[in-house]
Amino acid sequence: MLEVVGLGALNYDELYAVERIAAGGEEVGILQMHTAPGGSAANTIVALARLGVSTGFVGVVGNDQAGDFIIEEMRKEGVETRIKRKNGRTGRALSFIDRSGERALYIFAGVNDSFSISDVDFSFINAAKILHMSSFVSEEQFEMQKEIARRIQTKLSFSPGMLCFSHRFSALSEIFARCDVVFFSLREFSALFGLRRMHKNMLEEFTAHVLDAGARTVCVTLGGEGCYIASKEASLSVPAFPTNVVDTTGAGDAFAAGFLAAKLRGKSLEECGRIGNFVASCCIREFGCRKGLPRREELERFLAKGRKIFKLCQNGVEEMEEKKKTLEIDPKALKAGMCYIDDSLGEKLAICKSDDGKIRIYKVIEKEEKG
Repeated sequence: MLEVVGLGALNYDELYAVERIAAGGEEVGILQMHTAPGGSAANTIVALARLGVSTGFVGVVGNDQAGDFIIEEMRKEGVETRIKRKNGRTGRALSFIDRSGERALYIFAGVNDSFSISDVDFSFINAAKILHMSSFVSEEQFEMQKEIARRIQTKLSFSPGMLCFSHRFSALSEIFARCDVVFFSLREFSALFGLRRMHKNMLEEFTAHVLDAGARTVCVTLGGEGCYIASKEASLSVPAFPTNVVDTTGAGDAFAAGFLAAKLRGKSLEECGRIGNFVASCCIREFGCRKGLPRREELERFLAKGRKIFKLCQNGVEEMEEKKKTLEIDPKALKAGMCYIDDSLGEKLAICKSDDGKIRIYKVIEKEEKG
């Protein structure tokens, strides 16, 4: 029996590191370019496979080289597939990432738009412990996903992603009712309830709506501030692991993989969140969604080492201001809600930009706490 089967769009990703995200009519230089297989659920499944979880995937690709590449990469990762080939072009995602980690994303759906209920192998899915599903674009496929949620006999894990921007909570509640766990970014969760940006002190109130709809667990990732997890039994915040941020693309997919891997091993909600944050921190240290994903051995070393506590001690105001000048920090180059590690002054400092735009510098103290 497989532990997790994924279902979602499959894309060929083209990733461009740029000086900055261009405005209309502006020409901006490209610093680096990479290609890689992608798709939200597919990224989560690959991350799970690297963590030693037995996985499968259901989806479609075109009869082209990009489709060949995606299927071969799944095979290399040890993922069992039920991927159909269709006439047409494989989906593509063009991602532009600037120096601060900010990105612009353009999606060509390709044959993903043709994926239908007839392409779903329900016997394959129902033989697994968990189905992890991510969003499709069209309204017809949204109805298909509701039908899948009704028909499966296994537990459902769901990353609604862009559906949060095209549908409100009431439209998605039927799927939430069948979910064992739902994953959101803060931006997605805010949009789901028609808010521009939800304050963190509102998370308890709004996650309760998703729980009342029937979901057993709700996870909201908070960038550099970690994650918020809620269930009927408990709610808690789990801090992030400070890391050198290169590219935040795929961080939520990586978090979902770490959370699910821990859940399958019977870990507590806090431990699931901690492992989710660890896998996400590994992902964003490299360019692209998969290059930085940890292998099982790295996770085992992390767990064997004990709980690593990062105590962020804010320096005095005068010292903090002086370090800002010494480090020559450009506020526009920092992304709100993220922390960046700098050791150029001989000590490890976390440079954090809060949601209100203020920059704070903290000294990072590491210690081990067993258990």
